[in-house]
Amino acid sequence: MGIHVYFQSLSKLERIVRCPGEFKFEEHNVASHSFKVAQYAQLLGTIESQNGAEIDWKILYEKALNHDYPEIFIGDIKTPVKYSSPSLREMLAQVEEGMTKKFIEEEFPKELQAIYLERFKEGKDESVEGKILAVADKLDQVYEAFNELIRGNTEYVYVKMYKNALLAIKMIDLHCVDYIFQTILHEMLEENMNSMFDIREITEEIIAS
Repeated sequence: MGIHVYFQSLSKLERIVRCPGEFKFEEHNVASHSFKVAQYAQLLGTIESQNGAEIDWKILYEKALNHDYPEIFIGDIKTPVKYSSPSLREMLAQVEEGMTKKFIEEEFPKELQAIYLERFKEGKDESVEGKILAVADKLDQVYEAFNELIRGNTEYVYVKMYKNALLAIKMIDLHCVDYIFQTILHEMLEENMNSMFDIREITEEIIAS
C-alpha cells in the first residue's frame, strides 16, 4: 500500500482514452496527453518569459504534469457534457476533488499529503502559470482534432472540437496566444490535407474574428 499504490495508479492514465465513443484514426490517452501538455507549456512559458513575464517553472511543470491525474477516479468526461451546465461542472469537480483527497489521505504518508493535495488540485487559475496550462490543454485538443481532420475523418465532432478549442485559446490574454495565432496556425495550414471540411477557411475565420 502507500506510495506503491500511487505509482501503480499512473498506469491507469494510459488506459483512459480521450474522446471516448468517437471514431478516430489515432487513439490518445490521458498519460500521453499530460506529457504533451507539459511540452506545450514549456514552450508557451518560454514565450511568456521572453516577453517579460515572471514564470515559476516548478509550479508550471507541476500543473501541466498533474492536471488530469484525478481523471483516474471519474474518467475522461466529454467536454460538451462536462460544461453543459455550471452546476454539473461544479458537482463533477467536487466529486473529483473529494475522491482525490480521500486517495491521498489513505495512501500518502502524512508529511507528503499537503504537498500532493496542492499538486493535484485544479491548476487552471488566474496566475500566469494557470493561464498557460489552460492554453496548453486546449492546444492539445486543437492538435487531436486537426490531425483527425487532415486524415479525412468525416466526424463533425472534430470540427467542433477544433473550433471550440481555438476560440477558448483566443479568449486568454497571453503573448503565447498571439504566437499561436500569428505563427503556429499558419504553419499548420501548410500541411497536406485530405479533408471534406475546409480547415483553412475555418481557421482563417477564427483568426480574423
